[in-house]
Amino acid sequence: MWVPAVVAFLVIALPVLGLLLEADWARMPELLTSEAALAALRLSLETAAASTVLCILLGGPLAAVLARGRMRGLRTLRSVVLLPLVLPPVVGGLALLYLVGARGLVGEALNLGFGITIPFTTAAVVIAQTFVAMPFLVVSLEGALRTAGERYEAVAATLGASPALTFRRVTVPLVLPGLMSGTVLAFARCLGEFGATITFAGNLQGTTQTLPLLVYIQRETDDAGAIALSLLLVVVAILVIAFARPRTTEGIR
Repeated sequence: MWVPAVVAFLVIALPVLGLLLEADWARMPELLTSEAALAALRLSLETAAASTVLCILLGGPLAAVLARGRMRGLRTLRSVVLLPLVLPPVVGGLALLYLVGARGLVGEALNLGFGITIPFTTAAVVIAQTFVAMPFLVVSLEGALRTAGERYEAVAATLGASPALTFRRVTVPLVLPGLMSGTVLAFARCLGEFGATITFAGNLQGTTQTLPLLVYIQRETDDAGAIALSLLLVVVAILVIAFARPRTTEGIR
């Protein structure tokens, strides 16, 4: 197994090594502390955090329904929920644009009724990131719920615990590693989101220009800047996954 395993690792690691070799290390501090880079990093972290909270608040109950529900059509529902995993992000951005855009089904009502315009705003970045990242949390949490089973919840119910108490004291501790893993993956996916964001939110510095979008712009004019920002994204992603992911998800007890 070592031969294909090493090849697989090299497929992932060598492109990052290529960035390291091509980086202009003498200009690295200047490139990473530019006004545009700091603004994009700040916006990326803020929107990714907001999107991850939305993923937890909305995706958590959805995962519970998929794992515990008994109604018909759950398989179809699960297929729709997982659609952003395989859908090209730019298609997701177009779908969001035609839903909540000025002439969209929801967007027109919001604009006419409340004067709210969502596309090409920071809120649009959060919505786009939530759209592409929520399946990661749902998949992790649903798997944790199915693995935990319902026996402990049933025992708690026989002892007189209310559903709310059972959920808080039994279910949540059991699925916490899966929830943390899904949260980390969702946050990392939000940080790297590009296609849906640029289609639905645009690329406005200080408003919608996240770090991946700035990399795209820099690639056209300054290769050194694009490489420096790419490496910054790589470092942030590695830190998030390495230090925030629960040890139990790696098989370590």
